[in-house]
Amino acid sequence: MIVPYAPGGATDIVARILTPHMIESVGQQIVIENRAGGATLPGTDVVAKAPADGYTLLMGNIALGANPSLFKRVPYDTARAFAPVSLIVTVPTLLVVHPSVPVRSVKELIAYARARPGALNYASAGNGSANHLTMEVFRSRTGIDVAHVPYKGGAPAIADTVGGQVTMMFASALASMQHVKSGRLIALGISGAARNPAAPAVPTISESGAPGFEVNEWQMVLAPAGTPAPVVDRLHREAVKSLVYPDVRERLTGLGSTPIGNTPAEAAAFLKAELARWAEVARSAGIKAQD
Repeated sequence: MIVPYAPGGATDIVARILTPHMIESVGQQIVIENRAGGATLPGTDVVAKAPADGYTLLMGNIALGANPSLFKRVPYDTARAFAPVSLIVTVPTLLVVHPSVPVRSVKELIAYARARPGALNYASAGNGSANHLTMEVFRSRTGIDVAHVPYKGGAPAIADTVGGQVTMMFASALASMQHVKSGRLIALGISGAARNPAAPAVPTISESGAPGFEVNEWQMVLAPAGTPAPVVDRLHREAVKSLVYPDVRERLTGLGSTPIGNTPAEAAAFLKAELARWAEVARSAGIKAQD
C-alpha cells in the first residue's frame, strides 16, 4: 500500500489503523510504503502504472482530486488511471496557531493577518495537500496574505508549527488533536460543516468569521485501473470489514474522523465530484497550475 506522504501524517495514520485487521482477514502481509514528496505525484504514479492485480494499492487523499487543477503535468489521468475501492474516512482540519501568536479566535487571526500582509506563514504537507488547499480556500474567502511553507508530509509540518518555526496551519484532526489537547497548539476553528465530537469546544470556521466555509480531508483506497472487478470487490469487503472493528472505529473517531466504507461505485463518484470541485476552486481562487 503506497502512502504518498512521510510517516506520521493523516494519510499514513489511516493506512496503519486500517490494515492490521485486513492482514488478519486475507492472510497476507500488507506492507505500507511511504513515498513522500513531489506533491504526491511520484508515489501515486507508482500505483497508476503498477500491474492491475490487486497487489499494489494507493491510500489516496484530497490531493488526488486537486492535483490536476494545480499542476500542468500530472503523469497519469486521475479519472482513468485508478479503480477506487472505498472511501475510508472523511476528516476535518483544525486551524491551529502556535501559542505565541496573540490571537485566540478566527476573527482575531483574520484581523491580525490583514494588518500584517505577507508577514505570517503557514505549513502544509506539500502542494496540493489538504493543509495547502484548505488554507487557499480560507485565504481567498478572507482576503489575508500569508506565505506558504510546503513540507514533504503532515508530520514535519506539524512539528515545525509546534516548534514555532511556522505561524499556523490547517492541520488534520487525525494528526494534530494530541497537540491541541496538550496545549502545544491552539485550535481556532474546524473546517467541517459542524463541530466535531472529538473537539466540541472548537467552533467551525463558518460560524467564526468565514460563513459557508467547509473543506474536509479524505482518505480512499484505490487500485490500478483494470484491476478485475472480483479483486476490487474482495478488497472492498476486507476494507469495510476492518472499519467495523470497535478498536478501529474508536481510534478513527477519537481522532476526529468519520469512517465511511462506501462501495467502489460510490467511491468513484466521490472522486469524480472532487475533481470537478477543485477545478472550480482553482478557477474562483485564481490558482494557476504550476509546471
